Amino acid sequence: MDDRDPVVFGKAAERRRADPDGPTTYAAAVGSVRNTKRDDPVADEPPEDEPPEDEAEHDEPAEPRRVSKALVFGRVLLGLLSAVALAAMGIVWFRVDALDDSKNTTDALAEAQAGAPADDDGANDILIVGNDSRTDQQGHQLSDELLKELRTEATATLNTDTLILLRIPNNGAGGFAISIPRDTSVMVPNLGSEEKINGAFGITKEKTAERLRAEGGKDRAAIERESDDAGRASLIQSVQGLTGVRIDHYTEVSLYGFYLLTEAIDGVDVCLNQSTSDPDSGASFAKGPQTVRGGDAVSFVRQRKGLPRGDLDRIVRQQTFLSSAMSKVLSGDLLTDNAKLTALEDAVSKSVVMDDGLHFLQLVEQAQALASGQMRFVTIPVTGVGARNDRGQSIITVDVPAVHAWVASLATGNAPPAQNPRQPPTSNLTGDGSLGLTTPSAATQAAVPCVD
Repeated sequence: MDDRDPVVFGKAAERRRADPDGPTTYAAAVGSVRNTKRDDPVADEPPEDEPPEDEAEHDEPAEPRRVSKALVFGRVLLGLLSAVALAAMGIVWFRVDALDDSKNTTDALAEAQAGAPADDDGANDILIVGNDSRTDQQGHQLSDELLKELRTEATATLNTDTLILLRIPNNGAGGFAISIPRDTSVMVPNLGSEEKINGAFGITKEKTAERLRAEGGKDRAAIERESDDAGRASLIQSVQGLTGVRIDHYTEVSLYGFYLLTEAIDGVDVCLNQSTSDPDSGASFAKGPQTVRGGDAVSFVRQRKGLPRGDLDRIVRQQTFLSSAMSKVLSGDLLTDNAKLTALEDAVSKSVVMDDGLHFLQLVEQAQALASGQMRFVTIPVTGVGARNDRGQSIITVDVPAVHAWVASLATGNAPPAQNPRQPPTSNLTGDGSLGLTTPSAATQAAVPCVD
């Protein structure tokens, strides 16, 4: 039986008789829909399962169907919820746009890309850098009180102890967050020498500042800005040389910024396998799950002394911390808390540097991938841990061609075992030559994973 409303179709039949050449519309049923078969001679013939028009006009119209009040209420409620959801999305977008307006920008990427690997490498590559600068964005020394909060002291050196390369395949496959150990020995192109990769930024910045001061004609702010960009370009080129890929975007957070960001999101949930204490980093934590923020959060990710594998375990901490932090940032509580979002904007304006072509929304999208487990944490393959360079510094050695091949393979969304021909008899390496530091995200487990 045809369940279409006979009143609606009866009226349509009357209109059809009044104007047989006109279009048939069923406005009451499906809006205004034009009959596209107007010129089809078959279109004017009645369907086989309906009576001819001369019979249809004698049919008694049926009673209109009643629409239940519950259905009407449900539709109204659904419409209101949809409107609220759209408004919420608009607010979130507005705040993300405000975060983007708060960022500081750098031109270092354009300089570093000169002579870089080809950009058609199958992935979008974003370099995330954490530095231990004791100055603000204008180069002014942080106060003694603030340095005490950061569990550190004033120093002229600058190191980039956190280096993570986000590699997002163009084919839509899951991405990777690639950690680069701070002690990795690499060639720094502009210096023409091998250095620990965490020193490429600071050494270049210092040499550039010395040259600019000797040349004269620039104020302190200009020297700070130009030397910082020179340091960033040097670091980007060093990472490109190590990984064999072109860095498409750059973002940087200072030590002070890290402190502010964790305060803004009201701390990050972490878990330790055992209690630990390190006077150098200020770390003093009990065993088990806990929430760290501000200075404690800084100490948590900086500690390496007293850990079973030193800097390698520090990388594990950074990975799990970042995953947990991203889950917190994307929580409904933060996105709807105006005070926290304002604090986040303030932290970004004081401490985050990005290339001008990178929008904050792109970082939010990658944060979602990290929090949901769609992006995996991995660490570059290495050949040795605890070796010494000609200056007596402890370094991590790598086979650069092997690293190139391994990183290139991640553009397919797969992380194959690292193949390293040289492996010292005593090291922290796994059987396949990798560091074995893949850490599941907090979102994929019932609780935050415990680490050393």
